[in-house]
Amino acid sequence: MADRAAFQQSLLAWYHRHRRTLPWREEPSLYKTVVSEFMLQQTQVKTVLPYFARWLDALPDFAALAAAPSEQVLKLWEGLGYYSRARNLHRLAQAVAALPEPPRTPDAWQELPGVGPYTAAAITSIAFRAPAACVDGNVVRILARLTADATAFRDSASAAKAFTPLGEALLSPDEPGDHNQAMMELGATVCHRQNPLCTVCPVLAFCAARRRGDPEAYPRLAAKKIEQKTVHRAWCVADGRLLLQRVEAGARRLADLHELPVVEALGLDAATLGGREPLARRKRGITRFAITELIYPIEAPSTLPAPTLVWVDRAQLERISLSGPHRRWVTELLGRNER
Repeated sequence: MADRAAFQQSLLAWYHRHRRTLPWREEPSLYKTVVSEFMLQQTQVKTVLPYFARWLDALPDFAALAAAPSEQVLKLWEGLGYYSRARNLHRLAQAVAALPEPPRTPDAWQELPGVGPYTAAAITSIAFRAPAACVDGNVVRILARLTADATAFRDSASAAKAFTPLGEALLSPDEPGDHNQAMMELGATVCHRQNPLCTVCPVLAFCAARRRGDPEAYPRLAAKKIEQKTVHRAWCVADGRLLLQRVEAGARRLADLHELPVVEALGLDAATLGGREPLARRKRGITRFAITELIYPIEAPSTLPAPTLVWVDRAQLERISLSGPHRRWVTELLGRNER
């Protein structure tokens, strides 16, 4: 881009006038920045806001988070999804609390749990004014449209890697943190994937895709292949207790959380259920999977055939950690039983 200074000036002037008021931007701190960046990974701001407030009330600094039991951490995160973020944030706080002072460079932050190039750049540019560009999906979209780059990328990660040099070249040396936040803000509020608000874009004059008349054509990413999956689950209530399954501690996802049991844990399978009508059908998406969850009423077993199965008193349900969808389903189905 010929006039980088003019681009930076236009972007930052817009950001300083129009940036959203967000709790991690008001009275900012390193801890608030770290927590917000972890929560905002693959999650919208409006979803994060109530979780961030509850988290700061319960765990106001690195020391409090480092000392917290994992059960409290997971409970505070319940419903936000991608629970490995919570576990990594917990381990990161323990590592930072053990240091004489927090690291200040992107490379040093990437040595900590759960911190990749984007998160390291965001934390250090905002907290320490490090000259590191944040390049995620929103920023890739802006950079691809600025240049009308027609390269076909296999996924967003390869696109982010390819556009990082351009992101670094455009980064304001005087205000790297605000520049990064301005790019994130622009992608989230103006430069939408579909129906971008080009007429109010502060960097419209620099946008090659707009001059071509087809900004929505950029970036060019291969379509995701979605795999269909069906899961059969059990609904079993007896003597004021609900049968749940605790995800094993070493599991890659959802470790130590509770879910409705898969029928296989009870020695059943789809074939043995025969033509039984499910109590509920629910659909959800996780990364590359489109999942249909079928929940069947099952009689209480005399003994529990799997060590991960647990009976939970209904009065204790609010105290344990359930994955977000399962919390909603349990609440709905228990309410249905009471009507």
